[in-house]
Amino acid sequence: MNLNIVNIETVLNSRWNGNPTGESIDNISIDSRSLQNNEKTLFFALVGTNNDAHIYLKDLIGKGVRNFVVTHIPNGLESKANFLVVKNTLEALQQIAAYYRNLFSFPIIGMTGSNGKTIVKEWLNFLLSPDYNIIRSPKSYNSQVGVPLSVLATNEKHNLGIFEAGISTVSEMEKLEKIIQPTIGILTNIGSAHDEGFQNLEEKVKEKMLLFKDSEVVIFQKNIDVEKFILPKTKAISWSFTDTTADVFVSKNEHTHENTIIEYTYKGNVSTLKIPFVDDASVENVITCLSVLLHLEYDAKTIQSRIELLYPIEMRLKVKKGNNNCSLIDDSYSSDFQSLKIALDFLESQKQHQKKTVVLSDIFQSGLSNEVLYSKVAELIISNDISRFIGIGETISTLETKLPNALFFKDTNDFLLHLEQLNFENETILIKGARSFQFEEIVAAFAEKTHETVLEINLNAISHNFNFFKSKLKPTTKMMAMVKAFGYGSGGFEIAKLLEHHKVDYLGVAFADEGISLKTAGIKLPIMVLNPENTSFPAIIQHQLEPEIYSLKGLNAFLKIAEQKKLKDFPIHIKVDTGMHRLGFEANTIDDLIATLKGNSTVKVQSILSHLATSDDLQHKDFVQYQINLFEKLSSKLMGELEITPIRHILNTSGISNFPQAQYDMVRLGIGLYGVSNDSEEQKYLENVGTLKSIISQIRTIQSGESVGYGRRFMANRESKIATIPIGYADGITRSWGNGIGFVTIKNKKATILGSVCMDMLMVDVTEIDCKEGDAVVIFGESPTVTYMAEQLKTIPYEILTSISQRVKRVFYRE
Repeated sequence: MNLNIVNIETVLNSRWNGNPTGESIDNISIDSRSLQNNEKTLFFALVGTNNDAHIYLKDLIGKGVRNFVVTHIPNGLESKANFLVVKNTLEALQQIAAYYRNLFSFPIIGMTGSNGKTIVKEWLNFLLSPDYNIIRSPKSYNSQVGVPLSVLATNEKHNLGIFEAGISTVSEMEKLEKIIQPTIGILTNIGSAHDEGFQNLEEKVKEKMLLFKDSEVVIFQKNIDVEKFILPKTKAISWSFTDTTADVFVSKNEHTHENTIIEYTYKGNVSTLKIPFVDDASVENVITCLSVLLHLEYDAKTIQSRIELLYPIEMRLKVKKGNNNCSLIDDSYSSDFQSLKIALDFLESQKQHQKKTVVLSDIFQSGLSNEVLYSKVAELIISNDISRFIGIGETISTLETKLPNALFFKDTNDFLLHLEQLNFENETILIKGARSFQFEEIVAAFAEKTHETVLEINLNAISHNFNFFKSKLKPTTKMMAMVKAFGYGSGGFEIAKLLEHHKVDYLGVAFADEGISLKTAGIKLPIMVLNPENTSFPAIIQHQLEPEIYSLKGLNAFLKIAEQKKLKDFPIHIKVDTGMHRLGFEANTIDDLIATLKGNSTVKVQSILSHLATSDDLQHKDFVQYQINLFEKLSSKLMGELEITPIRHILNTSGISNFPQAQYDMVRLGIGLYGVSNDSEEQKYLENVGTLKSIISQIRTIQSGESVGYGRRFMANRESKIATIPIGYADGITRSWGNGIGFVTIKNKKATILGSVCMDMLMVDVTEIDCKEGDAVVIFGESPTVTYMAEQLKTIPYEILTSISQRVKRVFYRE
């Protein structure tokens, strides 16, 4: 990175506070939690709707960070570090990135669109890497923050850039264009993503096309709604399946089970291309890549030889359960320096054991010499407190003298031959390798063997939903996140770990054993037990959990144990009943509660809470208001009589949205965290968290009059193709979802469930679907959604989510 404090100060026109220095900057950071922050870091204190990074500066200074871009200097820190004071730290980050971009003059491919950006970017990187040293956006870094961080990773050895730009509303693309300044523009598929940020499709297309205002060429699928926004000075290269006037006209498009054969015309020449995919989205993305290669004057033979080697892109960092109580982070198809930094941060946020291991292949296309590259890798490994390092490949062995507790192998097979002798147990293992090393074999060797039905949990979606609800709160309002019932079926520890990373204030569980499991696994957040049994009080105290107390009997039982253990100010949470009539102190018991607590120093009332009965139904808003008024009255009486100032909280997920005036000191976020809202408008802003997947075990053809399943409840009235899926009611799929009521999704098409759902299997109609054994099946996720399933089954999404059996493997991933 060719930046130092002096030229950064000049670029930003900032106010300087600190010691004069011309030291260079080696790392730009916006994440206070990253273990990669050090004395050569320039930290930008970003300010969000409900998060201000300025509050973390004292801790960062304690960790050795000396240089900061801020909007103000927190009290007491004026002489502790160097500060560049600006009006807006995000704009300052973008400004520095735009300045840095102008230090380089090589071609830049900039792409935008609703779908396919990351896949096209990764495929172009693969297709062009034999001829270029490429800098590209890591993962899906395409936002107002991600784009500048991507561009700032450029170095002098790069000679081609490929960057994504994603927007969600107007007035965003202009900022990203100044940072990317693409010479070649690509518009991928325009879909419905982020439609809510635009008045109509035209406004959306117009905003996206601003990325290409100074591009030399724009590549796109022919569309008059796009063409009208291409400037006369810009060369347009279009492709089409139907319009013969397109620059790349695809006249033939035939599918087999494994490939697609297309015939295309470009500049009067007709060529054939075999594509190693059959789904429409992949074929379209390949044609976009083809158009880029044709523009760059690659010949048909080279194009075919490279495109036939394309592979499905795994854009996600997956957390899997491994053998010997290990947890695995699967990043087995990616090995570049920027994504290594991201993966190490993810490892820290998701570590399930104190011992952290990294398995890493040779790194390609860094733009750095091997000596410089692996010195930087060594710094990353050391700063991230990696317990054991395993390098695989010829060049990575240069780390041998730079790292303690490191082992090296010449290739993947060599490593697998020694696997049993390496004694992996009770550790979190990051597996990260370039595709040519076939690290999927290592993942398979490590992974716990389970059947092929999995519940995939999107951690990005959890983060998005958390921040969505947090944006509705006042900056001073605390957040409790509910992770009871095994995280609403999604996995308790992994989600708790993510929430701890997001600095949530409290976790909520139903029973003591859930909280004990989280504490034992290393969760340090305060955990409230909402439904503690009296017999669990000793364990609650032992594991530093915090009980909800809802009756005099329970309070007296807890106080007795607290006195025996000579506790002092042990936190408890008092629940009052304001109309739910489930648990809690009623109004006529408040005086007895006060009398029992007054003068008792063994416990401290940490919070007072109640629960709304109808916050999701505005027809009962008067009753909600009655509950809120009663809560105010009862909690105020407790606070006044006991002379205490506890946290007060009454709002659940729907309460956060519908009754924001009653935020008090804290709210409790439950089902909304997992992407479910009973408000159809709000649902548009939430992201799906859980996708239940399986595969096709077998396909058979039956004739008219033949039956399927127990009791012959389905009788075919035509020749039908039937697929069997290895998931049933023992996995949590209710039998009432069978018999033609429910469906699964295969190849983006509905496949109706036929006959009865069995214990371990169900059967679906795939007569009209081109599929084969082993193909993926979506049980719920984007389609059908759990909300749709709940409506059809006359139940609620909670029941569907929490019914998924523990024998179904959970796989956690981050995009």
